[in-house]
Amino acid sequence: MVASPPIQCLVTLDVEGVLTPEVWIALAENLKIDALRRTTKDEPDYQLLMDGRLRILREQNVGMEQIRNVIDTLSPLDGAHDFLQCLQSRFPVILLSDTFEDFIEPLMEKLGQPTILCHKLNISEDGEVMDFHPRITDQKKHAVQAFRKLNYRVIAAGDSYNDLSMIDAADAGFLFRAPDNVRTERSDLVAIDAYDELFNLICQTEQGFK
Repeated sequence: MVASPPIQCLVTLDVEGVLTPEVWIALAENLKIDALRRTTKDEPDYQLLMDGRLRILREQNVGMEQIRNVIDTLSPLDGAHDFLQCLQSRFPVILLSDTFEDFIEPLMEKLGQPTILCHKLNISEDGEVMDFHPRITDQKKHAVQAFRKLNYRVIAAGDSYNDLSMIDAADAGFLFRAPDNVRTERSDLVAIDAYDELFNLICQTEQGFK
């Protein structure tokens, strides 16, 4: 008889709004472009959201140099670095995000270079953001499904519409600092707002698997 593999948990987290500021909101505030304030907390259709963002960047003549200048001023959310370090000391942690490698690297450095899976931008030689290349449609959900096929028990947390399929695909999942509209639509999910609460809930969930 083949022995069952030991239970091992893996944690997947969203990034913007969970560990870092919302980059697009920071761009909206710094560049004085209110139309960029719309995020995945407001719009469930990611393709529609990105099409609108890219159109606004073109109309406002905003290129990667301006974008990177803003991102370089950002820091992780208060407590995020310590929370992530504690979590990584106990579990494998993978960040799953609909951000872009071209955006997020400075913030990942400030978080200690955790593993992140995200998308890629198509940038012209003169710095214009032309398009984006998703790794795969609904990549967060597919990543969680793949981890589960590798015999991990996955615990997921996020704050936006684009995190719900990840949470639903996981063995357990929570909303973290989610806006009221997402909490209301998914009142079946536990919603929390503090890093210590999230850490304790993840640890308790792992114990419940055993």
